[in-house]
Amino acid sequence: MIRMERKMFFFTKLCTVLIFTNCVSGDYPKAQNVSWLSINFKTLLLWDPEPTNYSYTVEYSIIGQNRKKNQHCIRTMETECDLSNSLVDLKAIYSADVLSKPLLGVNSDLIEFPHTTSERFSPYNDTLIGRPEFKIEVSKDKRKITLHVEDPPIALFNEQNQRRTIRDVFADELQYKVTFGKATSTGKKTKISASSEIELEEGDIDPGVSYCFNVQAYIPSRSTDNQLGELSQRQCSPGDDKSVFEEYGIGVIATFILLIIMIIVVAIGVTVVCCKRRRNANRSGKEGVPLRSV
Repeated sequence: MIRMERKMFFFTKLCTVLIFTNCVSGDYPKAQNVSWLSINFKTLLLWDPEPTNYSYTVEYSIIGQNRKKNQHCIRTMETECDLSNSLVDLKAIYSADVLSKPLLGVNSDLIEFPHTTSERFSPYNDTLIGRPEFKIEVSKDKRKITLHVEDPPIALFNEQNQRRTIRDVFADELQYKVTFGKATSTGKKTKISASSEIELEEGDIDPGVSYCFNVQAYIPSRSTDNQLGELSQRQCSPGDDKSVFEEYGIGVIATFILLIIMIIVVAIGVTVVCCKRRRNANRSGKEGVPLRSV
C-alpha cells in the first residue's frame, strides 16, 4: 500500500513538472519575422512581436563556430539588436538566434528556451550601399564634365577611430555607375567608372549643353540583384541651352498659365453677359413699339 502511494506521488509530481514546463514554454512565444537590415555596414537584426512578460536574448556566430552574445541584447525588451560592431569579419557568413527567455531576475525550469534562427548573412555581400554625394565640375571650354563622387561613409571605424568608407572595404572592387542625359531630353546614357572622379568628354556629352546625373555604387563581384547601391539625388550641370523651365522655374510658368486661363474665363464671362443684355434690350424694344393702325 505504501509502495503504491509512493508511485502515485512520483507520478503526480512528474505530471506537475511536465504541465508546468508546457505552461512556461507557452508563456515565451518564439520570435517571428527575424530578418537582417544592413545599410553601409550598419547591421540590425529585427524581429517581433514586442514582449510582455518575457524578454529576448540574441546569439550570433560565424557558420560552424561557437555562438556569442552581444551585451546590449541580453534579456532585452527591444525587438532589434545592433550587431554592426560584432560582425568583425565582414566577408564571413553569419547566422543569429533570437531566444525567448524570462525577464531579468526571473528563474525558469526550462533547459532549452524557444528560439528562432535567422537566414544567413554576409556583411560584405549583403549590406546595402547608400546613396553617394557628388559635385559637378564643368571645364572652361565646356567640353568636359567631371563628377567628384564622395565615397559613402560606413558605420565602422579604423584603429585611429576614424570613420571608414566603402572604398576602404571594397577597394578596387568598388565602381560607380552614372546615368545621365540632356536636361531637355528624356534619353539616357550610362557609364561605369572604377574611379571616384568620373570624366565625361566629347562622345559622351555635347559641349555647352546642360546634363543631369544620377550616381550609384556598383560592385560587380556581388550577385546580380545586389550589385547596385542606392541611387543618388539628381543633379544637373549648367549649360548655354537653358530651357524655359530652367530659366524661369516651374512656379513662375504655372502662375503665368493660370493667369492666362483666368483672363480667358473672364473674357468669356463678360462676352456672355454682354450678349444676354443686348438680347434682352432688343426684346424689350420690340415689345415697347405700338402696333400700326390698319
